[in-house]
Order: sequence, then structure tokens, then C-alpha cells
Amino acid sequence: MLGTLRQKVGAGSSLMILGQSLQRTRSAASALRSYSSAAKEMMVRDALNSALDEEMSADPKVFLMGEEVGEYQGAYKISKGLLEKYGPERVLDTPITEAGFTGIGVGAAYYGLRPIVEFMTFNFSMQAIDHIINSAAKSNYMSSGQISVPIVFRGPNGAAAGVGAQHSQCYAAWYAACPGLKVLCPYSSEDARGLLKAAIRDPDPVVFLENELLYGESFPVSAEVLDSSFCLPIGKAKIEREGKDVTITAFSKMVGYALKAAEILAKEGISAEVINLRSIRPLDRSTINASVRKTNRLITVEEGFPQHGVGAEICTSVIEESFGYLDAPVERIAGADVPMPYAANLERMAVPQVEDIVRAAKRACYRSVPLAAAA
Repeated sequence: MLGTLRQKVGAGSSLMILGQSLQRTRSAASALRSYSSAAKEMMVRDALNSALDEEMSADPKVFLMGEEVGEYQGAYKISKGLLEKYGPERVLDTPITEAGFTGIGVGAAYYGLRPIVEFMTFNFSMQAIDHIINSAAKSNYMSSGQISVPIVFRGPNGAAAGVGAQHSQCYAAWYAACPGLKVLCPYSSEDARGLLKAAIRDPDPVVFLENELLYGESFPVSAEVLDSSFCLPIGKAKIEREGKDVTITAFSKMVGYALKAAEILAKEGISAEVINLRSIRPLDRSTINASVRKTNRLITVEEGFPQHGVGAEICTSVIEESFGYLDAPVERIAGADVPMPYAANLERMAVPQVEDIVRAAKRACYRSVPLAAAA
């Protein structure tokens, strides 16, 4: 009897020890999962580079061409290491002739390849705008869907620092006005990776507008973002910060400014919802209007010229679809309606600043003197 009892007690102890051991194993595994899914930091430059690398590796039809993309590894080092890995047949250094190599890229896309055409700055795309608009954007429609043009036009867009009027324009509104094109503007490293992958895989021409000043910025990225299968949907905005008092829409570098403005506004009791547009064409009108119907106020932010801009299109959409929900006039924050000055002090005045967004949000919430009264 005593021996049987000892056996039962021994078995119970063994089970208890085994249970404790399993619990420790589970805890360790849980901690490991938590660590592996924790956000890591990645620069926008590296996010773009990794997206190019992975898509070129996955599809032999993908190739990169442009000025100094090969031997020099890109003016901003976006194509670093790609020439060595894929060779000169898939990473092509071109002469300084945007019209020439853009036309070659469009022709290659006609025949089923997937070119990525890099402009050293999108200001130089004006040399090739005939191929972008007339050759790439319109061919699918004019051929009754028989010709697909899977091509990406990418490079830095908008104001940088001290580069003058001819190198500082934002082309988002220019290209978004053209049917047949898709226009994407990434802000974070997540945007850069996910949207560039989506652009390369898309069957239609995509204008991919990066920002020179964001290349060296680092953003947290999850394990999901780092996965080679990661891809973001084209035409879907992201709510970067939820709020209930005022909606602020922005894209590219201005998303960061909008988020900084939202932090300042929060300290003054104003809850701002910040929408990262990501896609300019197609525009996620449903997300924008749903937000405005919640907050009842709208501020749009962009670096480009105010007339016929992205903000003007967003304001029109809200007035058409959600006018009855507005408790204040919509307001646009944009670049000054002048060519970009070269002097640093004037350049700062020509592009939107965080304080401009804060003041606009306060006006919309009737927390400051109206603009007309202050003039």
C-alpha cells in the first residue's frame, strides 16, 4: 500500500516538474515571438533598395535603367549592389537623355518586360513627359486593352534643400490629372517597400514619387513588412493617427509634418486625425470622406502649388460627398504660388511648415482668429 502511494506521489511530482518545464518553454517561446515581431528600424533608402532587389530576384523580366543607376549605384544609392548582383543587362546605365531611355523603357514594356525607369529628379521627367503620357498612359485604352504597359517611373520629387526653382517642383498633381497612370507617394519605410513592390507588379504604368529628404530617414518596420511577400494595395490610404476633431490629409514628407502638428494640437485639446494618402491616383475618397463625416472638418496639406492641386481635388470630393457634415470651411495648406526661391529663408516661406498646419486646424476648430479677420 505504502509502495503504491510512493509510486503515485512520484508520478505526480514528475508531472508537476514536466508541467513547470513546459511552462518555462512556452514563456521562452512567447518572449522569442515577441522579440522577433518587435519593430526594427529601416531607412527609406534601404526599403526601396530591398524592394527592388526582391522584385528583380522574383521576376527576371524586371530591370532597372537610368542615369548612374549601375556603376555609381544611384545618385542616392537606391540601387546599391544591384549591378553586381544582376549584371549590366538588368541594371542599365543610360546617357543623359530622358526622352531616349524613357521611350526605350516604354517599348520594352510593350513587349512584356517590366522596366523601372529612374529619373535623377522628377523635374527631369519633363524631358520625357510625351512618352509617359502619350506612349505609356494611353496605350492600353487606345489598343482596346490589347497592350499592357507594366512600367514604373520613379525618383525624387518635390522640394529638397537649396536646389532652386527648376529642381523643386512637386509633380503629384501633374501626373494625377492623367487617366491611365497610377501615382504613388510613399512616406515611411513601410510605404516605400510595400508601394514599390505593388508598382512593379502592376500591369499599368505607375509614377512613383519619392522624396529626397526622406531617403535618410528611419522608420520602424514589422516582421510582416520585411517579408518578401509584403505588398500594399494601390488606392488605399492609411490612417496614421486617429482623431475626432479635425481631419488632416497629407502625402510624402508632409505626413511627418501633419503628425508633428497633431502632437502640438493634442496638447491644446484638439484631436486631429492624420491620413497618409499613399496613393494620389487612384485617390481613396471613401477613407477621406468617412473621416470627415466623423470629425466634421478638413485640412489638406501638400508641397505643390495651390492652384489645381491635390488638396483642391480632395476638398471638391468632400464638398460633393460630405458637405452636410462640415462644421467649418475646408482649408488647403500648400506651397506658395511662386517658383521656388533659392535663398534658404525664402525657401522656408515657400513650403508648408508645421505651424501652418497647427494654425489652420485651430481656425477650423474655431480656436483662433479667422484668416480673413487677421488679414
